[in-house]
Amino acid sequence: MPEKIYVFDTTLRDGEQSAGVAFTPEEKLEIARQLDRLGVDIIEAGFPCSTPGDLEAVQTIAREVRRPTIAALARAVASDIDTAWEAVKEAAEPRIHVFINSSDIQMAHQLGKDREQVLTQAEAMVRHAAKYTSNVEFSPMDATRADPRFIFQIVERCIDAGATTINIPDSVGYAIPEELGGLFRAIFEHVPNIHKCRVSFHGQNDLGMCTANTLTAIQNGARQVELTINGIGERAGNTSLEEVVMAIKTRKDFLPFYTDINTREIWPASKMVERYSGIQVQWNKAVVGKNAFRHASGIHQDGILKLRETWEIMDPTEIGMPRENAEETLVLGKLSGRHAFKIHMARLGYQLNENQLAKAFAQFKELADKKIEVDNRDLIAIVNDNLGGIDLGKWQLENVQVTTGDHITPTATVTLTGPEGTRTEVAMGTGPVNAIYKAINAIAGVDARLDEYLVKAVTENADAQGEVTVRIEEGTRTWTGRASDTDVIVASAKAYIAAINRMAAVGG
Repeated sequence: MPEKIYVFDTTLRDGEQSAGVAFTPEEKLEIARQLDRLGVDIIEAGFPCSTPGDLEAVQTIAREVRRPTIAALARAVASDIDTAWEAVKEAAEPRIHVFINSSDIQMAHQLGKDREQVLTQAEAMVRHAAKYTSNVEFSPMDATRADPRFIFQIVERCIDAGATTINIPDSVGYAIPEELGGLFRAIFEHVPNIHKCRVSFHGQNDLGMCTANTLTAIQNGARQVELTINGIGERAGNTSLEEVVMAIKTRKDFLPFYTDINTREIWPASKMVERYSGIQVQWNKAVVGKNAFRHASGIHQDGILKLRETWEIMDPTEIGMPRENAEETLVLGKLSGRHAFKIHMARLGYQLNENQLAKAFAQFKELADKKIEVDNRDLIAIVNDNLGGIDLGKWQLENVQVTTGDHITPTATVTLTGPEGTRTEVAMGTGPVNAIYKAINAIAGVDARLDEYLVKAVTENADAQGEVTVRIEEGTRTWTGRASDTDVIVASAKAYIAAINRMAAVGG
């Protein structure tokens, strides 16, 4: 009989630690609901002691997302653990995840403690967490660079103290698969009480090996894996949920395991996290990249036309990705009604509430008047603009007008509606976009600086929508915004305003 692999998703915790990523509480809840639809077993909803906002977000998820286990991360410190419990205590199945450094280099230079002190602290804090719940996970951080004999000790003592899940993290992406397999085998051999808990693996991608390491851990006894959507996370990222899940599903001949993941929700989850994180999925990303199921070679195209399986080991519809073929050509037009629009978007994996539907449908009707053809990619761009968890009532674009040319100074006139009514500012800049952003800064009263600006066409042809993604900085924080429009100048303004609104919603 195949064994189940439990999927622990840490998009909302380790994924959010990606540089430049800051989810709002509303976005966290929406992502958590999508993870619930996806079928993950455990959602690590955040690190509650980090900020009051994160504590509130985890509490909301614990109250409203009832099927999965909801976990909160805590250092091996009593106050952290107390706060973590406050965050998850209303969950149907709460978990406290306790961690402490375990490699000599981190114990000495980060904690300033020796092995015996760390052993004592870990044991005491796991015991403290176990007073609140029997569902306690323990992670000896940087385990793959630690002395294996010390890992055996700390794992054994923390299991005796009440840990029911032991996670072995490759915290700096140091491990090689063969080496990691040996560590897992040694843990099962040398920790006498290991059978009392579920063993987990958490991989980082610093050497590009986290998916291979995760599959190796499974082959050597791990029955929980810690993953993120699109592989987002610290530095080079975490293990991608979509890669591990589809590897298990595709290679059943070699991996006799299963997960409870509804794979048709992978693509909607990927798009949602891409949208809220502002981190674009690279085109050649496995499973969910734009090129993952595209074929440029004539030989490949010939094979696909004859039999899809000649060059595709997965069917894109298995992950919920809509195929852009004749059968899926958009039949919606400017005379289409709201109901048809809502049903069509549901087919594409989007569940819209009434407010989102109203805004997206209005934008669709406006686009249908401008473009000769509107296809699924246009619809997806429209809906992505209107699925934000942020209340965009802070600042809304009323009008933008630019005067520019090769012999005049670009000048922008921008009108925004905000908390105190409508304001208009005029600004000059080195280019039209720079002028627009100076005017928006003046109206919003912020000192944001543009860190990244990306424009791409949503579809082909001269009437294509332009999708603009911006990343702005204020102080040491970064914020992202994204918007689309057939006028790239308007899209640029909307994207910048989205980032400013995110700044207001998350950073206050």
